[in-house]
Amino acid sequence: MTADRSLFQRLYRFQLLLLLVIGSLLLNATALASTSPSKSPNDPNSYRYLELDNGLRVILASDPEADKAAASMNVAVGSGNDPADREGLAHFLEHMLFLGTEKYPDAGEYQQFISSHGGSHNAFTAFEDTNYFFDVESEFLEPALDRFAQQFSHPLFTSELVDRERNAVHSEYSAKLKEDGRRLLSVRKAAGNPSHAFSQFAVGNLSTLENTEDNPLRPDLIEFWQQNYSSNIMTLAVYGPQPLDELERLVRDRFSAIANRNLEPVEHTEPLHSSERLPERISAETLKDSRSLALSFPIPSQQSNYATKPASYIANLLGHEGPGSLFDVLKREGWVESLSAGLGMDTGEHATLDISMSLTREGLKRQDEIIALVFHYIDQIRAEGIGRERFDEMKQLAMIDFRFRERSEPVQAAMRLSGLLRDYPPEDILSAPWLMESYAPEQYRAILDRLTPDNLVAWVSAPQQNFETPLFTEWYKTPWQREPLDVQTDTDLQLARQLALPEANPFVPDNLDLVEGHTMPQPILLGEPNGLDIWYARDTRFNTPKANVFISLRTPAARASARSAVLTQLLVDAITTNLNAWAYSARLAGLDYAVYPHLRGVTIRVGGYNDKLHKLVNRILLEFSEPNFTEQRFHIARQRLIDGLENKAKDRPVQQTSEFIQTALLAGTFPVADKLAAAKEVTLDELISFGNELVRVTDPVMLAHGNLTAASALNMAKQVQAMVLSNRERAVVERAQVRQLPDGQTRATLDVEHPDTGYTLYLQGKDTSYAERARYQLLAQIISSPFYENIRTSRQLGYIVYASAFEILETPALGLVVQSPEASGKEIDQAVVEFADSFQTALAKLPPSQLNREKQAVISKLMERDRQLGEVSGRYWREIDRENYQFDSREQLAAAIREVTLDELTQTYHEALMERARALQVLTGEKVTNQHEILEELRQRKPVAP
Repeated sequence: MTADRSLFQRLYRFQLLLLLVIGSLLLNATALASTSPSKSPNDPNSYRYLELDNGLRVILASDPEADKAAASMNVAVGSGNDPADREGLAHFLEHMLFLGTEKYPDAGEYQQFISSHGGSHNAFTAFEDTNYFFDVESEFLEPALDRFAQQFSHPLFTSELVDRERNAVHSEYSAKLKEDGRRLLSVRKAAGNPSHAFSQFAVGNLSTLENTEDNPLRPDLIEFWQQNYSSNIMTLAVYGPQPLDELERLVRDRFSAIANRNLEPVEHTEPLHSSERLPERISAETLKDSRSLALSFPIPSQQSNYATKPASYIANLLGHEGPGSLFDVLKREGWVESLSAGLGMDTGEHATLDISMSLTREGLKRQDEIIALVFHYIDQIRAEGIGRERFDEMKQLAMIDFRFRERSEPVQAAMRLSGLLRDYPPEDILSAPWLMESYAPEQYRAILDRLTPDNLVAWVSAPQQNFETPLFTEWYKTPWQREPLDVQTDTDLQLARQLALPEANPFVPDNLDLVEGHTMPQPILLGEPNGLDIWYARDTRFNTPKANVFISLRTPAARASARSAVLTQLLVDAITTNLNAWAYSARLAGLDYAVYPHLRGVTIRVGGYNDKLHKLVNRILLEFSEPNFTEQRFHIARQRLIDGLENKAKDRPVQQTSEFIQTALLAGTFPVADKLAAAKEVTLDELISFGNELVRVTDPVMLAHGNLTAASALNMAKQVQAMVLSNRERAVVERAQVRQLPDGQTRATLDVEHPDTGYTLYLQGKDTSYAERARYQLLAQIISSPFYENIRTSRQLGYIVYASAFEILETPALGLVVQSPEASGKEIDQAVVEFADSFQTALAKLPPSQLNREKQAVISKLMERDRQLGEVSGRYWREIDRENYQFDSREQLAAAIREVTLDELTQTYHEALMERARALQVLTGEKVTNQHEILEELRQRKPVAP
């Protein structure tokens, strides 16, 4: 629930791919800026901005077709507000606000209400903001808002819950002690300016949140709330199908009660880095086998430049991946695996522009040469990179993107709007991420003037650093060191000559018209020429000239063994590596692609504006038909795969228990140890041979969906046949299945290096019928909140606690998951047994009205309205994979849920939770492990019955 980064940083990272751009041509000129923000021409929603008498700023969004409603409250208070002697207090307050109000004193009432009405809720604490949010079935927005508003106007901060919830915060801290993200963040804090609030510990634990007679926590919590939370520094977004007048009434009636203490957001005037230390190199040791280099340049805050975005303009050039780009040259040299550039942290006073790279082993040795090449490229940008043509292209791409924006999920829209309203004028909050109103070369040069060798922090991370005299961060004990950085600007001329600024983008779409004809209710089979099933559906319901094309090359060779699975992964790496530089411009122009292995073979997916989509499809097919392998790339890719497999042993405990279950039960998967052994043995010659033979025997299928004609779909199918499938043998590749557990409970114990105990109880259904799936999904819905309340809130067994449907390939199951810093596996299981026993009575007495309410909650999530073309494409593709050519799985499952009786539900509950009729309990933290024996035993089991 904690994310220690600024809202402005999140905005910029969200928009980094299209960094851009749109001016008044895109704005609704008839809108009144004081009441209604300018919006995309493709946005059918109505908006209204208002400010309550208490200073609370509100944005309302009315979407008459929405089946979900949502709200988000952003408070301009974050970990940067923590008192020096109470680190983590803002985060702790975030936790406490959920736990009871004067009107709704029960600590679990809010969560239970939201869950029972088809919704979800959460919050996060960043450096300058805390954001609270929920979604719910739209007809229950009013009572949900009533509960939500009370949290900010009349929280209880119940005394007995204070000590309990500080344990939950400590569990959250403990759960991530071994995660490199948190560990490296702790180094960033320790190495930064100690006078800046960012240097403080943001999460909190039992030490910083001490609660004793001499140092009671609750008075400090209430004082912090009173001194920091005020309606005039809050921004609220409410999204629903209700008319704007109705939404305004709902808000005014409830949120006017929040106290206005006339506060101002805290200003962080100290620089993020001490200038006298620059330039410097900060090195930190990772637990996982990964290497990175981030070049961070302190620059002034860019918040006031949101309408011109000079940092985005420069980052677009630095982070480009096309031919001759910094990334392209470094990757071909075998030094980096990824590179991105963009605004880092922005506190309103100071900011950073960051260039982040993941390194190969060789790249780690070549840090100084990489840095020198970066500065050579920066010089090239200074000399040749500033031009109106580049600006015009960026603006055009953003104009197109903004023009054809598709609606996001209501809760995502609400979170985005409440955050944007904190930083931008109401009239700009919908267009702000795309605004670049004018060509601003002087602002671009001002950024470049800060990208100098004497204004740099180089952050390096890698395993096994072997520091002579390391420093250690206080709470995460991460070894690190700092040293002056002697930046060498003399670079390898041979490499420098390869650098080139981006050419004009050839993928900018020209034809943005919608094809004629009505949206088809479901895909149709155009034909099966040469064994290629061609599914097609014209779809223009979202008013966007976009399409998605999926091509699945099903082949038994891809998953014949762990070795073939490894070879398939390496083949995909070669194809995507060879594509990247050429296809990067397509990504910038609104086209996206992926080539990925799966249980039946390899899939090519291409989506975006349909005008030039066929060009990208053809190039991917060409790479697939004639993959180019190099010795250098093979060794880098193989080592990267080995590192990734070895790093799995360092995942958090519940991640490892979940992976064990899937490996044991899902046919077509292989144990990590088997894949690791294979990865260490395969050769380049073997990969070349495998690539030539992979699709010799295939069971291919294609889906073309969106703004496409049937003729264009057939033309792409001809390309598939000509380039990939000619002279191939047709074979049926069956869908993977899930293995059935033995009767009773099977117990597996894993050897995991982590101080927390991981516990996953997987309770499998007896068959894959819609009726059984319905019972398990409904059961998961009903017990999720009580399980969380009992195990996490009341018993305080851990931060990671949840009960949910654990369905794999339509095989129903219930998963109970706990990760605990204190309790043993035996203690957790005993608590689960006691919960199951106590809740059995409550379930048996469930009133018909409540049962129907829980059914509707499941159905509302299942049948949630499609809001983007990709959601529909994905659903169609999953139906084709499961060979349901009626395309009605959702409808059949919803109908089955409606038919579940309480007697059936209680019987399923008894079999699953009381008898554990087909159960797999997976634990970590045990002295004796049996993972290999249990894994082999389960992998011999037969599939679950249909």
